[in-house]
Amino acid sequence: MLNWMKKNKEMTNTIISAILIVIGIILQYQGHQELAVPSFILAFLIGGYFSAKAGLTELIKERHLNVDVLMILAAIGASIIGYWMEGALLIFIFSLSESLEKMANEKSKNAISELMNLTPDTARRYKEDGTIEVVLTKDLKIGDIVQVPRGETIPIDGSLKSDFAIVNEAAITGESVPVEKTKGMEVIGGTINEGDLFRIEVTVEDKDTLFSKIIRLVEEAQSSPSKTASFIESIESTYVKIVLIGVPVFILFVYFVLGWTFIESFYRGMVLLTVASPCALVASATPATLSAISRAAKRGMVFKGGQAIDNVQSLDAIIFDKTGTLTVGKPEVTSSYFVEGVDEETVKEVVKATEYGSTHPIASALVNYLDHTPLIELDHIEDITGKGFMVTHQTDVWKIGKHEFVITEDEISLDDEIGRVATQKENEGCTVIFVSKNKQLKGYFSLEDQLKPESKEAIARLNQMGIETIMVTGDNENTARHIAKRVGIKEVFANRMPDEKSSILDELRETFHAVGMVGDGINDAPALAKADIGFAMGSGTDIAMETADVVLIQDDLKQIPFAVGLSKKMKRIVIANVIFAMSVIVLLITANLFQVINLPMGVVGHEGSTILVILNGLRLLMYRDQ
Repeated sequence: MLNWMKKNKEMTNTIISAILIVIGIILQYQGHQELAVPSFILAFLIGGYFSAKAGLTELIKERHLNVDVLMILAAIGASIIGYWMEGALLIFIFSLSESLEKMANEKSKNAISELMNLTPDTARRYKEDGTIEVVLTKDLKIGDIVQVPRGETIPIDGSLKSDFAIVNEAAITGESVPVEKTKGMEVIGGTINEGDLFRIEVTVEDKDTLFSKIIRLVEEAQSSPSKTASFIESIESTYVKIVLIGVPVFILFVYFVLGWTFIESFYRGMVLLTVASPCALVASATPATLSAISRAAKRGMVFKGGQAIDNVQSLDAIIFDKTGTLTVGKPEVTSSYFVEGVDEETVKEVVKATEYGSTHPIASALVNYLDHTPLIELDHIEDITGKGFMVTHQTDVWKIGKHEFVITEDEISLDDEIGRVATQKENEGCTVIFVSKNKQLKGYFSLEDQLKPESKEAIARLNQMGIETIMVTGDNENTARHIAKRVGIKEVFANRMPDEKSSILDELRETFHAVGMVGDGINDAPALAKADIGFAMGSGTDIAMETADVVLIQDDLKQIPFAVGLSKKMKRIVIANVIFAMSVIVLLITANLFQVINLPMGVVGHEGSTILVILNGLRLLMYRDQ
C-alpha cells in the first residue's frame, strides 16, 4: 500500500482531498460550519498541491500559462465569496482528472517497461580461471564470455561460442518456432535459450544492443507529439490568456449591463473560468498518440514520434524493394529435373562436391538442397568467374552453371520437353543451373528467391485499403513481373539502379499525394529518407533503420496495413475528441450564461469530458486489425 502511495502521489493526494471534502460536508450538514471550512481548505490545499506547483513552475520558468492556473484561480475565487465546498470540489475533480490522465499516460508507456523486462539485469560471466561471476548486464564488455543456462534469457547480443544452441526468438521475429544456431552465429539479447547450456561472446556494449535501440526509439517517439497535439499545445497559452481577459469582462458586463448582483456576477465568472478551461481539448490528442505508439511497440513496430504515426494514414502509394523485403533474400532450390535414363545420384554427387565450400548464395542453396547426398572427391575443379564450374570426375568433363556457359557455349539443344520446361522457368524469373557431362545435358536445378509468407497477405490488405502498391528492383523484367504477379503488386519498375529509387519516388509524387517506401538495405536509405513515410525492416542495415520513420522489428510486412489502420483510427479518435471537447465547452458556457448550472455541475461536466476523451484515447491500446 505504501509503495503504491509513493508511486502514485497525485492520486493519493486526490483521495485524501475527497475524504476531507466528505468530512467537511458532514460537518456542514450537522451545523458545524466553523469546522467544515478548515476541512474544505485542507482539501483545497492537498488536492491542488501538484496542479498549483506544475502551473506556477511553468508560468515562472517557461512563461507559459496552462489550464492549471485557471482551475486554481477559479477555486480561489469561489472560496473568496464563501463557496468553500464548491472550491474544494472543483480542485478535487480537477485533481482526479489530472491524476487519471497521468496514470493513463503511464499505462500507454508500459511498452517500454515491458521491453526492458525482456533482458535480465545480470549476467553469468566467465573469469580468467574459468569460474563464473554474476555481474550487471550493463557492465559487460565486448569480448566477455557469458554463460546462458537452459531456459534463461540471453542478457546481451553476442556470437555463439558453443557448437550448438536452440533459441526462441519470438520476442524479436514473432516466430514461435525455436531457431537452431551453430557456432559463430549471432544471438540477440532478450531471446530465450530453449536448449542446453551454451556460451556466447559479447559483441556489443549494453547501450548498443538491439533492445536498447528499440527502447530509445520508443522513448523518443513518446516524447515527440503528433502534429495535432503540437498545435493544441501551442495554442494553450493564448487560449488561457483569452479566458483570463474574458472572465473579468464577463463579470463587469453582467453586473453593469444585465444588472446581476455582484455576488452572482462574480460566481458566474468563476463558473465561466472553470467551464471555458481547455482541459479536455488539451487531452484530446496526446493520450491517443501515446496509446497508438505503445500499441505499435507491442506489435513489433517502432514509430519515430507522433508525427510519423499521424502521417501514415495519409499514404496513398507505397514502394516496395524486392530482395529482403518482399522476398527472403536467399535463393532456394525449388525443383530439379534430369534427362531420362541419367544416373541422378551421380549428378547430385558431382554438383554437391563442386559447390561444397563456396560461399556464393547459389552454391549454398544447392548444398542445402543436396544435404543427404554423399560428398565425393573430384579430380579437378575450375571456377569460371561469373559463369559456373568446369570439373573433371573419372575422366569425364562436367559443366555446372548458367545457360550461356553450359547450353550456349556447347551448343546444346533445348528443343525437347526438359528444355521447354527449363526455358519456361527462366522466363518466370527463376535462376536455372544447368549440368552437362561431356557436352550433353544431364539435368538442371531451378532456384528462386522465396516470397516471405506474409507478403501476399500484406499487399492484398493494402490494395483493399485503396493504397497503390509498387515494386522497384534491380532484377530483370521477367523476374520482377513474376514476383509482382505472385504477390499482387500492380506496378513494377525493373532493371533499376539503387540511386534511381529516389527519382522514381519523385515521379510518383506527381500522381500520388503521399508516398511511402519499404526497404532494408543501404541502397534503400536515400529513398527511405525522402519518402513521406519510410518503413525499415528490422533485419536490415543500421542506416536503413536510422533513416526510416517506422522500424518493423519483427520483419512482418503485415505490420504495414496494421499501421495504416491504427493511424486512421487514431485520427478519427482525435477528431472526435476535439469536436466533443469544444461542444462541451460551448454547451457549458451557454448554460452558465442562462444560469442553469452551478459551479459543481460545471466542474463535473467539464472535468468529466476530460476523463472521457482520455479514456477514448486509451482505446487504441486494444486496437486490432479490422
